[in-house]
Amino acid sequence: MPKITLISPAGKTVITAKSGALLSELLLSGGSSLEMPCGGKGRCGKCKVRAEGGLSEITAEEIAALRPEEQSAGIRLACCTRLTGDATVWTEASPKAGQIQAVGIAGSFAKKPFFRNYGAAVDIGTTTLAARLYGKEGLVSSAVSFNPQRLFGADVISRIHAAMEGNAEELARCIRKEIARLLTKMAGKARLPVQEIDAMVITGNTAMLHLFAKADPAPLAAAPFQAKELFGKTAEGKDFGLPCHAQAKIYLPRCISAFVGADITTALLASGICDREETALLADIGTNGEMALWHGGRLLCCSTAAGPAFEGAGLSCGMPGVTGAIDQILVKDGKLVVHVIGDVPASGICGSGVVDAAAAIKQLGWMDETGYLRSAEEIILAGEARLTQKDIRMVQLAKSAICAGVQTLLDTAGVEDESLQAFAVAGGFGSYLNLKNAAMIGLYPPKLESKAIVLGNAALSGAVMLLENADLICRSEQIAQCADTVDLSADPVFMEQYVQCMQF
Repeated sequence: MPKITLISPAGKTVITAKSGALLSELLLSGGSSLEMPCGGKGRCGKCKVRAEGGLSEITAEEIAALRPEEQSAGIRLACCTRLTGDATVWTEASPKAGQIQAVGIAGSFAKKPFFRNYGAAVDIGTTTLAARLYGKEGLVSSAVSFNPQRLFGADVISRIHAAMEGNAEELARCIRKEIARLLTKMAGKARLPVQEIDAMVITGNTAMLHLFAKADPAPLAAAPFQAKELFGKTAEGKDFGLPCHAQAKIYLPRCISAFVGADITTALLASGICDREETALLADIGTNGEMALWHGGRLLCCSTAAGPAFEGAGLSCGMPGVTGAIDQILVKDGKLVVHVIGDVPASGICGSGVVDAAAAIKQLGWMDETGYLRSAEEIILAGEARLTQKDIRMVQLAKSAICAGVQTLLDTAGVEDESLQAFAVAGGFGSYLNLKNAAMIGLYPPKLESKAIVLGNAALSGAVMLLENADLICRSEQIAQCADTVDLSADPVFMEQYVQCMQF
């Protein structure tokens, strides 16, 4: 059987494999980190590795994704390349967590803990995981990481399809294993046995909770898009194989609908907008754009598929908010001035940088209002980071979906932009977003900028509130049950706004 030698900054590993095996499968089994936003379909070009030896011929997908100089240097797409004999593969170090937001704003509330000794709150995001550990005296420690399910695709639909194709067990296993690692890490920081954790609140969007709990996600993939589970249930630690107390209470908050999840329920709880008389909008902008409007005692919600552009995936040089990613751009003396996380040469660009880049090239006149790049097919930002015309179109589709969703909610409720009293921006991406630039490119209606409040990871903050006051569980379920979901797929206002919001 062929042998494959894996060389990374951590050292050298030799494994034996069957002839014909995909490099991506072998690298993952060997513990290497790969970015595969397209789920291994050969479309995104993110799983680049340098490889030599017994390998299959370069495919049409690789020729389209790799520049001639990359092909000459032995760069291959791991998801397209098969092993035919002994080979050597060079891989990069696993990305560090970088700018994953584990902090959020929440109002004051009484303490009536859901836990006896220690409790943990976890937010399962499509791209990231964030967790916090609490004792009777308050916060003990926290931890963050990337969601390992991203190897099955950057977006929710890709993962649902992966589960339906026989990967449901692996999707559940990898997310539970990563949560277990975070729990162990937090307990280690606090110098206490992880088994002392006797309660948890785990929030996330509807699909993420389905995949975590091994509930059948198939109904989420086709009309009429009904969730098999809306949760709002308590289980035990042993049910999920987590390294907490075997009888630890694990509460999964109530989801609102198939694509408005428990993360919005807990974010709404943290924001407090449903407890006030003012008209307020909450938006969690990421791979999915989930929005909720509170007006006149009525709660309207919607979800729109923004795609992974704002999570650092799907773009030619897109990457998470880690070392090497451009996260801020401004214009000075007619030129782009970039900030790179870690103050190193730029390797790519993350979501907040993408918004700044679009605003900057618009400001400089390098792009017209339709998104057309006037002078070139791509804009060099810094180092290896660039934005292509195709990237601009992806950003255009994503920002249009978000803005049209906001406009549709306001129209449904009969609320004008000017009448909105508060605009709460939630989520990790929103935490690092330049609100002025976001308004400039039309990510949301410009009149909302002055009313914007950045909440940080409100989903996790709301989960913490449930952890620290068990009585709030009932309140969170009331919020979820009273919400009405607006179906954007059949809404003529959304269709009209989607086209109008395309303009930069």
